[in-house]
Amino acid sequence: MSIARVEPLTTARALRGPFDYLIPERLAGIEVGSVVEVPFGPRRLTGVVVEVAGSSEIEPDRLAEPIRIVGGGTTPELIDLGLWVAREYCSTPARGLGLVLPPGTGTGGARTRARMEMLVRATPAGREAPADGSRLGSRQELVLRSLLEGEMTTGTLFQRTGADSSTLKRLEARRLIEREEVRVRRRPGGPEVGTAARRPPELSGRQSEAVAGLTTRLDHAAAAGSEVLLAGVTGSGKTEVYLAMVEKVLARGRSVIVLVPEIGLTPQAVGRFQARLGDRVAVLHSALSAGQRYDEWQRLKSGEATVCVGPRSAVFAPVGDLGLIVIDEEHDPSYKQEGDPRYDARDVARERARVSGSLLVLGTATPRPETWSRLDRIELPERVDGLGMPPVEVVDMREADPKSGPIHPGTMEALVGVRSRGEKAIVMINRRGFAPWLTCQTCGDHWGCPNCDVSLIVHREAGQLICHHCNHVEPLAGRCGSCGGTTLSQSGAGTQRIERILAEHLAPMEIIRLDADTSAGPGGHGRILGKFDRAESAVLVGTQMVAKGHDFPEVTLSVILDADATLRFPDFRAEERTFSLVTQLAGRSGRGSAGGKVIVQTLAPDSPSISHSARHDSPGFLEGELERRSVLRYPPFSHLIRIQMGAEDEAALDRAAAVVGERLAEALPAESTLLGPAPMFRARNRHRRRFLIKSGPEAEAAAPVQEAVEEMVREKLFRGISLSIDVDPQ
Repeated sequence: MSIARVEPLTTARALRGPFDYLIPERLAGIEVGSVVEVPFGPRRLTGVVVEVAGSSEIEPDRLAEPIRIVGGGTTPELIDLGLWVAREYCSTPARGLGLVLPPGTGTGGARTRARMEMLVRATPAGREAPADGSRLGSRQELVLRSLLEGEMTTGTLFQRTGADSSTLKRLEARRLIEREEVRVRRRPGGPEVGTAARRPPELSGRQSEAVAGLTTRLDHAAAAGSEVLLAGVTGSGKTEVYLAMVEKVLARGRSVIVLVPEIGLTPQAVGRFQARLGDRVAVLHSALSAGQRYDEWQRLKSGEATVCVGPRSAVFAPVGDLGLIVIDEEHDPSYKQEGDPRYDARDVARERARVSGSLLVLGTATPRPETWSRLDRIELPERVDGLGMPPVEVVDMREADPKSGPIHPGTMEALVGVRSRGEKAIVMINRRGFAPWLTCQTCGDHWGCPNCDVSLIVHREAGQLICHHCNHVEPLAGRCGSCGGTTLSQSGAGTQRIERILAEHLAPMEIIRLDADTSAGPGGHGRILGKFDRAESAVLVGTQMVAKGHDFPEVTLSVILDADATLRFPDFRAEERTFSLVTQLAGRSGRGSAGGKVIVQTLAPDSPSISHSARHDSPGFLEGELERRSVLRYPPFSHLIRIQMGAEDEAALDRAAAVVGERLAEALPAESTLLGPAPMFRARNRHRRRFLIKSGPEAEAAAPVQEAVEEMVREKLFRGISLSIDVDPQ
């Protein structure tokens, strides 16, 4: 007797398996990782086999049988990883397992399948037929002559020759052609780089030392994994070090996962890796079509591709014999998933490296304090081209004339110089839209979102006021609805306003904007960066997208407007994020022979994040930041769990929050600290409350929190109330 323990793929938090099913002889191929359809009461559900056992506590004659196997499933190693994610991040097994299954599995829609096409090729007799005088119809002869160039699909052949299936049937009957159904790969879009590998450049002395140090760690990783921080200044050649290590791992017959922070950076990374490694590289990210994702996933599972490049979800790639995981720009907050399960790809990679005996390399110019304090470091302190880091000028906007607007006269003068020399510049303001506030100067009223307790953002190009939280849209007003006044002030600045100011002052220089509005749609990010790359002389203006991972040697000036904006966020990571943002954008300048400069406009020139980034001093900043966090007991000196509740009925929300607070206080370990419920601003017409739990650094509070919440779910305490748990919130 064989028993399949099946976890149903359902979103219901109260429904937990696994449930036992008797495996019949007709389904003897069921194994751990198989996706099966099973009877569940009056319904049929899709589930995943998480264990195959020889016995069950339930009598065999009371056990149902799976109905059928659905698709190919995944590997036992990834099943364990999915269940680990569910436990670690207080999610459900179904949601954890959903991360590791083939694309399109258990989504409720049409299941994604392989794309099959008929391939046609000429037989030896068919290759000779056009020349040996055989009696052929004109279409038949055209088909055979076309096939002399090589085999092709029926669709291509029909389009080229005008033939149809009857023509092919007659040729096949005469044994002049043969047909075969083959699987056709749906390739991700992007530049064709071919399959031939490019020769690697010669590494610098520092890069060679880094590769040697990483190779030593690779040799010792097989027992229980190994982690190391590759701390290199911007432009120090970290990518070439990654590539050298990937080649070493592939030469040992093992596979590699390379994570990049954003989908927008994936095409650039894929291009560099494919140029070196050819078609062994596969890509996984959410911007691919369902068919493309499915085909790339299957290439990785089959071993046809042995290197996976992508953003955070690529950490679940089904590669076999994993030997190396690289996390580029490890400081980036986008490695944290926002939806349930709210996993952190860096910690998932750490667990996967431990289980598989892999080397985990985290690379960045601005390490997180958690990473800096925990890992051994290999450092690249110099740029690979031998050039120094660009000088940073800090402009104190407290002393600026308010009439000069958001761009200081000295900053504008530097941009004019870039135009006159035919160079390029990058200008960042971390706020999209034209202006963040529309206010009536007569009565003081301002335009707020009716669904959220926030201001509407002016988008002048579209003539709209837009909420960046719920996407509520209103026409841009010309008159105050309260007093009828027409003296309306558009205060503050966003990317649209900066773009307009620069266009006025720097004409005819090209101004190119990169933000969430201009890069929407497939390939938008790459299209805009490609336009900037091809321009003779231009300014790239945008949000923090412009600071990430780009390498443009012609950029001689980087400008950060309102650099301390992130300091105003009520978040203990505010200093860290500001330091990272300033340092990363500063690194985009001065990568070519013309050198470069950085201008930082700020109202807080003495803040540690601004002053240390101006000196390119990561160690100094991190030392001070760790000291401050130690005093306040923030990560890495504690572990955080955030619980957020929301409801349209504020009174019901407060009653439920009081109950949650009491239950959590009873369930948590004695050394944990429970803060809240704290009110948050209303969003999407829902009132919100938040709890924050501080516990020891080993996450001992996660299991009690999950148990307490699930008990309250079973008691149905949350009717009309949403509740989410975020372990290690960002």
